[in-house]
Formats: sequence, structure tokens, C-alpha cells
Amino acid sequence: MLRAEALTKRYEEVEALTGLELEVRPGEVYCLLGPNGAGKSTTMNLFLGFAAPTAGRAWVCGLDVQHHLIESKRHLAYIPEQVHLYPHLSGAENLEYFAGLGGSAVSGPEIAALLERVGLPAAAHHRRSGEYSKGMRQKVGLAIAVAKRARALLLDEPTSGLDPRASFEFSRLVRSMCDEGVAVLMATHDLFRARDLASRIGIMSAGRLVWEGGSGDLAGEDLERVYLEHVRRAAEEAAA
Repeated sequence: MLRAEALTKRYEEVEALTGLELEVRPGEVYCLLGPNGAGKSTTMNLFLGFAAPTAGRAWVCGLDVQHHLIESKRHLAYIPEQVHLYPHLSGAENLEYFAGLGGSAVSGPEIAALLERVGLPAAAHHRRSGEYSKGMRQKVGLAIAVAKRARALLLDEPTSGLDPRASFEFSRLVRSMCDEGVAVLMATHDLFRARDLASRIGIMSAGRLVWEGGSGDLAGEDLERVYLEHVRRAAEEAAA
């Protein structure tokens, strides 16, 4: 569903991503962990076609992103750390507008059902989104992704700043999309959420994927140890 093939991105003298090999299959959540500057957001941007690779390829549903920029986007939904909605429009109006832009017109009853599915309180459906909390905006973002019937979902630090309950609810919604065959690539700093949600975990440092494994084989404390060990080692190698 999502595949990186020797994916590399260089900005002048800085190589932000080096030879990334990665695959996310249908129904799978792949969590990318790593410090700031590790290459997580660069990876997202290359899958989205926001940047062109220096070398290698990014594939979405069998489409080379650089050669099928528009077509590949039809299969993708993207939720950044901060979901930007039109503050003067309600959640329902934002959903209708953005779903329409993505080619998925939704009617009144469908809008209500989508917002109900993602857990937005009914009283908030027609309230201005400028009054929403971050968690509520994230829910509208997920409703837009569901309306689009995206086959792959890219999440960039989606639980940052959410309280534990909102973070749990967000994870539950993502898991329900995976149950329908959606492939999810999630960049995060949250080791606990990665351990709880991911099918597989990759650790990035200095633009490289330095470790990959199944989350089911790791306890939370083990993941922290593996993360710190590989990030430290990668940093030492980069400085040598």
C-alpha cells in the first residue's frame, strides 16, 4: 500500500533521508519513532509529493508518486499535528467542504453519521470549529479521511498535545480504520502510543531507519531501551 524504495532526500549539504526501505501493508499501523530531524516528516512529505526525492522512489497503492502525483493523492489522507479547519465554519460544514474537494460529496445525514462515528459530540456538529479543542479538530480530520475512502493514512504527530483520553479515542478510531484495510503510517514521539497502536515500529535517526521490529515483541520498557540505544548509537556514528 505504501512503499519506500531506497528513498533519499538531500537539501544542499544536508541529507535529510538516506536510502529508506519501508513498506506498510493494508490493515497495518507502522509507527516511525525518532528525535526531531530524524527524517520522519521528510518521509511523509515524499509520500505526499510535497517534495521530490533526490534518489529512490515512493509508492502509493502501486503508483510512483513522482510520476502519478495527482492519482496517488486520491488514495491518501493526511492528518498533521495541527488540523487546520476554517474557524468560521462548523465541523459539519468543514467536513462537507473538504470531502467535496476530495471528490467525495456527502449529504446531511452522511455528515452526521461520519461525525458520530469519529466521536464528535452531536452538540458540536454545527458549532463553529474555531471553538473546538485540538482533539475535536483531529476527529473532524479523521471524518474527512473516512469520507474520502482513503486507502492509506499518513499521521504526523497526531496525538501531540492531546490529553490521555483524547489520545486513546484517537487511537481507537485509527484502529477501526485499519480493521477496514486502511494502511497507516504514523510519525510520533509517543513511545507508549506507538507500543499500544502499532503493528510494526521503525526507529529513525539522522535520516536513516536504524531499527525495525514488531511491537508485539516489545514491552513498553524494552521499547524505550531499544529506542535510546539506537538513537545514541546513530548519533555517535554521525558525529564520527
